[in-house]
Amino acid sequence: MPDTTPPLLPRETVVEIRDTCLCLAAQRAARRLARRFDTVLRPFGLTNGQFSLMVALNQPEPPAMGRLAPFLGMDPSTLTAAVKPLARRGLVIVEPDPADRRSRRLRITPDGVALMIEAAKVWRDAHAALEAELPPGTGNQLRAGLNTIGG
Repeated sequence: MPDTTPPLLPRETVVEIRDTCLCLAAQRAARRLARRFDTVLRPFGLTNGQFSLMVALNQPEPPAMGRLAPFLGMDPSTLTAAVKPLARRGLVIVEPDPADRRSRRLRITPDGVALMIEAAKVWRDAHAALEAELPPGTGNQLRAGLNTIGG
């Protein structure tokens, strides 16, 4: 039987990418952080992404979905999918934009706010524990560095 293995990248290239790729390092760290906060937020029936979404909705005027998606680093279809389970639970309401009936706005409900008050307490403790594991100043450096990456 003939060997069907395609030629592979040189080992040095693989090691270089593994050891220097910022995208790979960020993806791996993001997945670890996501799992950590998913575990902490599970008792509230929230994922870390849903938690972040609901935090973004905590404002007097409900934001337009089209403006919210880029803020959260999502495409509109991903945001729509993320909103559906929250809306089914009565935590958020999708409503038409009064200025443009084709556009939708997202409003956090009183039940959503009540849940977030409790979830934020647990998030705060988990986040403090995470920051305590890092060398001093690292959390601020990470946030500042990541915030400089444009889209």
